[in-house]
Amino acid sequence: MRLVTGLHTRDSGAATGTGDRSRPRAALPALCLTQIVSWGIVYYAFPVLNPQITAATGWPAGATTAAFSLGLLVSALAGIRVGRILDRHGPRAVMTIGSALGVTSLLVVATAPNLTVFFVGWSLAGLAMAATFYQPAFAALTRWWAPDHIRALTVVTLAGGLASTVFAPLTALLADHLSWRHTYLVLAAVLATVTIPAHALALRAPWPDAPPTTAHADTGESRTERSRPFLLLAAAFTLSAFTMYAVVVALVPLLMERGYTTSQAAWALGLGGAGQTLGRTLYAALARRTTVTARTTILIALGGLTTAAFAAVSGPYALLVAVSIAAGMVRGKLTLLQATAVTDRWGTAHYGRLSGLLAAPATTAAAMAPFAGAALAAPLGGYSHLFVFLAAISMIAASTAAWTSPDTDKQARSE
Repeated sequence: MRLVTGLHTRDSGAATGTGDRSRPRAALPALCLTQIVSWGIVYYAFPVLNPQITAATGWPAGATTAAFSLGLLVSALAGIRVGRILDRHGPRAVMTIGSALGVTSLLVVATAPNLTVFFVGWSLAGLAMAATFYQPAFAALTRWWAPDHIRALTVVTLAGGLASTVFAPLTALLADHLSWRHTYLVLAAVLATVTIPAHALALRAPWPDAPPTTAHADTGESRTERSRPFLLLAAAFTLSAFTMYAVVVALVPLLMERGYTTSQAAWALGLGGAGQTLGRTLYAALARRTTVTARTTILIALGGLTTAAFAAVSGPYALLVAVSIAAGMVRGKLTLLQATAVTDRWGTAHYGRLSGLLAAPATTAAAMAPFAGAALAAPLGGYSHLFVFLAAISMIAASTAAWTSPDTDKQARSE
């Protein structure tokens, strides 16, 4: 394998078939590690630390959650541009710079003297999320590992599912002995030590050209993004993302509202991450037995059912943990479903751009979910009623997903 020292690498002759030596051997294990650390620190630490942040600073919970939501919104908007860059230049520069930006953002958050600076820090974190979370990792593996990319995607999401399992309890442990500011400083140091060198050193392989357009992608990039199945799929993923991320952030306050400790709530959230890993091991079997439209509908509906279960089950604690694990299993499958949504329907030729466009409204909804969830909880009568509301939204998303087959669009054009 030819060594490439520049951050932007390209080799038009590189193939991506199974066993191709142009693949970076260290990329898959490195991305497994960096997804755990990036998600665990930049995303999952916040719901654990937010109660301490508001208590120590006097800032309203709605305001701090809005800052976090702003970061997710920035991530959604930046993700479209990031997808284009990934298609052309590969992941090394994007993910290395994104990791450095993630460290910077946490330093700003940890030292913020007021809410304005706190918002600035989370805005920077949003750029880091767009450049380091699943989207760029999926784009890298889809191009380098095709046609065996589903296996690679499964492996990296299996690892990524452990992010909350590792870092939610770890963050709670640190917060028991340190202030929230010092906890974030420690986590920033871990992020810098692990992710910056991993992305800079492990993603150095030549970046292959996009494969030829396949038969089921013959509508072209611009026509695909305007098609009815694409728009309906974006709508279904958007509604599903809103409920999924609202549940993740609201789970800790739901359990605390029911009398459980912060540590117990953090463990329930973390074990949901273990459920994600288990769910992803079962995704391949589901994919073999269902059409892409059927499994999209089924998984989103199951997300609604597990959300409703949180509302219905108040204890004992072991049963709540079991519900969290089940919900995590569904989230784990949904992550792989979204990672393969473009390739299953339209091929890999424009994966970075199309996945960025598909993810943008979903990530925007995910950005609004924490703030909206916190704002709606009181008017709805508490977090249990909020979870009922979120379950209803999931069912609407599932009914929308039933109409996302490209064959439906072809049939409509022929009539």
